[in-house]
Amino acid sequence: MSVKFEKTGATTGVLTFTIEQKKIEEGLDKTFNKVRKTLNVPGFRKGRLPRQMFNNMYGEAALYEDTLNDLLPDAYSKAIEEAGIDPVEQPHIDVKSMEKDADWEVEAKVTLKPEVKLGQYKDLDVHIQDRKVTDEAVETNLENKREQQAELVVKEEAAELGDTLVIDYEGFKDDEAFEGGKGENHSLELGSQSFIPGFEEQLVGAKAGDEKEIKVTFPEEYQEKDLAGNEVTFKVKVHEVKAKELPELDDEFAKDVDEEVESLTELKEKIRKQLEEGRNNAADEAVEDEAIREAVENATIEEIPHAMSHDEVHRQMDIFLNNMQRQGISPEMYYQITGTSEEDLHKQMEGDAEFRVRTNLVLEAIVEKENLEASEEEMAAEIQNLAKEYNMTEENVSAALSDDMLKHDIAMKKAIDLITSTANEKLEAEDEEKTGE
Repeated sequence: MSVKFEKTGATTGVLTFTIEQKKIEEGLDKTFNKVRKTLNVPGFRKGRLPRQMFNNMYGEAALYEDTLNDLLPDAYSKAIEEAGIDPVEQPHIDVKSMEKDADWEVEAKVTLKPEVKLGQYKDLDVHIQDRKVTDEAVETNLENKREQQAELVVKEEAAELGDTLVIDYEGFKDDEAFEGGKGENHSLELGSQSFIPGFEEQLVGAKAGDEKEIKVTFPEEYQEKDLAGNEVTFKVKVHEVKAKELPELDDEFAKDVDEEVESLTELKEKIRKQLEEGRNNAADEAVEDEAIREAVENATIEEIPHAMSHDEVHRQMDIFLNNMQRQGISPEMYYQITGTSEEDLHKQMEGDAEFRVRTNLVLEAIVEKENLEASEEEMAAEIQNLAKEYNMTEENVSAALSDDMLKHDIAMKKAIDLITSTANEKLEAEDEEKTGE
């Protein structure tokens, strides 16, 4: 097999290779045995036509196309392996010669994975993340829980922001009622901003039994084009005004909120631990994101092929829609609910597709440089974790993922850990130095 590769651009090239005559003869025999089973030739039983008779009647060249299609995948794979290249999409094939009793010559125009020149990816300068949980944060969380436990009590006084009104309303544009603008016995919390801007503010000061006319203007970007940017009038009748009555902050309140605690002090301690865990997780993610972004920005990648960005967009779309499916929402339902289309989702995913491709390329380059590999124990642990995450059996996970895919994913995680851990070590060293001063 003769193989030659010539680069024509940063990520393009031409691969020329031959298919040896011996392979061709074997392929022609195989193709002929398939074809003659389908031929009805007078004087011969079906499937018994001699090869020479076939050649005389149809010409041996009639077998060439099917034979090439059978031989090409294996020949192409061996050619790219011998050339030491890594194509990222299907090649454009051009057959240069298919002469009898000679090697066939094939030319493949290929798009290659771009070369990555790594910059600094260890001991990166990332920002120290605030992990401290203040007393104020605990108290705010506690107040939110009080709000959730609050009861609505009817009051006779005028409505204030935070109160809930039970209202009937109907909207009119140019003195004509418009569709979707009517509601009865609707509970509206003033200040929730759940209605058109300006609507709730005009109900501050209202009392039970009041009837009001409220003028508002729909936003320019409102989904109903007939209403967008237009001034309308709502006729509103107030049935009730209700105020929130917050529970006392005591041990009984704590037990109502969380059955596992016995006192308000215990509840505060539990809230603090939960907030600390959340802050630590958020800080770890922030350090990881910043370190990875810096490692990617420090690397040099001359050009990202369109095919790689395109594939990444569709990969992210598949992940997103599969997550929706697990929540019982089909793609059709999602597009209907959101008023979008597949094209809209495609555009949404295009935003950072190239950066995600760059990130993957940099991580793969780090894996190669650092010789990061997955052990059998790590693969088994990963299968267990995936089985729990997706509520599948380990056997089904193993069937869905090849060993190569598992090894690749684990190695990529190790590259992320390497980048992040060295960044964290540098942060800790800087923090200790400042403390020492």
